[in-house]
Amino acid sequence: MSHAAKSMLAFGLYGIGLGLVLMVNPNLVLELFRIKPTQEVYLRLAGVLLVIHGFYDIQAARHELTIFFQWSVYAHVPIIIVFAVFVWLGLASRWLILFGAIDLLFSIWTSYALWYSKAPVAPRPA
Repeated sequence: MSHAAKSMLAFGLYGIGLGLVLMVNPNLVLELFRIKPTQEVYLRLAGVLLVIHGFYDIQAARHELTIFFQWSVYAHVPIIIVFAVFVWLGLASRWLILFGAIDLLFSIWTSYALWYSKAPVAPRPA
């Protein structure tokens, strides 16, 4: 398994773990951010999406889908910016930036692993 695939595998496992926590006990995460507990379903839905996303990351890692790794870097880097804007607008606790930072670190790891391996870009379909 390439280094880039290992980074995607780790990110997928992180996503599934966080997603399962959100699905089973979302208030545990809210407590970490000093946010009032809720019975709303939206956090559980976000957990389902994280589990699905984690599954995609793991499958991409297993099959060495380099182009997916590249797309992942492009998609995850802006997350910290979006989360910072949410915090700046007062829509979220500043702790949200921690999750953005985790995404950024995984993106840097994957990007570096791709660069280090000089992985070729998959050809575009005609």
